[in-house]
Amino acid sequence: MKNGKKTSKQNTGRQSGKSVLRERSTVIVLAIAATVFLIAFFSLYSEDILHGAADIFWEYGDEIIEFEKARVTKVVADGLEDDDVADGASVGSQELEVVIGSGRYKGETMTVYNYIGPLSGVALEEGDGVTVTIKTHGDGSHSATVYEFNRIPILAGFLILFFAVTLLVGGRTGLKSLIDLVFTVICLFTVLIPLLLKGAPTVITTFVICAYIALVCFTILGGVHRKTVSAFLGTLSGTFLAMVFGMAVQFLGKIDGLRLEDAEPLLQMKRAGAVIGLRGLLTAGIIISALGAVMDVAMSISSALEEVHAADPSMSRKDLFRSGMNIGRDMAGTMTNTLILAFLGSEFTLIIFLYARELTFYHLFSTAFVALETISGLSASIGLILAIPLTALISSALIKRNSK
Repeated sequence: MKNGKKTSKQNTGRQSGKSVLRERSTVIVLAIAATVFLIAFFSLYSEDILHGAADIFWEYGDEIIEFEKARVTKVVADGLEDDDVADGASVGSQELEVVIGSGRYKGETMTVYNYIGPLSGVALEEGDGVTVTIKTHGDGSHSATVYEFNRIPILAGFLILFFAVTLLVGGRTGLKSLIDLVFTVICLFTVLIPLLLKGAPTVITTFVICAYIALVCFTILGGVHRKTVSAFLGTLSGTFLAMVFGMAVQFLGKIDGLRLEDAEPLLQMKRAGAVIGLRGLLTAGIIISALGAVMDVAMSISSALEEVHAADPSMSRKDLFRSGMNIGRDMAGTMTNTLILAFLGSEFTLIIFLYARELTFYHLFSTAFVALETISGLSASIGLILAIPLTALISSALIKRNSK
């Protein structure tokens, strides 16, 4: 009886020691990750921090163009009519009186014009918030036009609703997932994109930043634990394979990031002096697209195998691997479908246009657009599918090694 109590106390002490070690390891990993982020951030924005952010404006010849927020105070004239071809959309122009809400002309009342076409602009009313384009001419005079309706309050409201729903349903785990999401967005917009615009190698930089994001997100979500290590290694492997397949097909198909739909404005920027690498943008997009899905699959498999092992610790490594494969196969179909639909849904209008032209099979699949979407979707899906056996293999190996 005494031996039983002693053994129980030893086990309790051992588990407590492991828990403390995991917490310390989690703090250390997050501290190192935060240090790396701060070093990258300050190296990119040190000049702005030391000297203050400069005012943002564009110069064209002797004209200065600024984008400022404003509010409509009066609709002076309304020359709108409905366009039956465009499903009744309004076309024409409006003469408006607005009060500028930011910039050097803040508080000034201006008369502006709002030009509306079937594919651009919206009809405005008194009280609407807008963004205006203000041109300051060489002689000091200035004029303004409506750039776009201000949708920031609406988007902010939906964002708050999203956060609230996630917290209500997910609880503490939902909070961690929101922290992961915010961190991911911050990394992409404040580190990755500025690095690419400064000439960093497109593919390598994107992969390294995505690996860093995965490491931090898994650590926040589950701490330094056997299952998070397995999920991270599985994610790294699957994303790397998606990158490799994307680059291989890109080379064989003689197509790259220069053929992307939105590459032309970046090419114009590069002609003006920007140093971004355009050819790797296709593969970079594949890496980013695959990351979320691969992380989801890898974490699900590693967590499931931990539960399987807890239910039956006597299972061999081979049996654990087989269980992981069975779990992964059920996930592969839906997740692959999700990736393909995400790629196609983002270009749905262009797909309708191509279909309406009744192109032949050979013509359709020889177009750059279809080739790009096929390469992107299939490369990400291959990485996702191959992440399943890799994660199952890594997780089962780590579980049995730790058990011994």
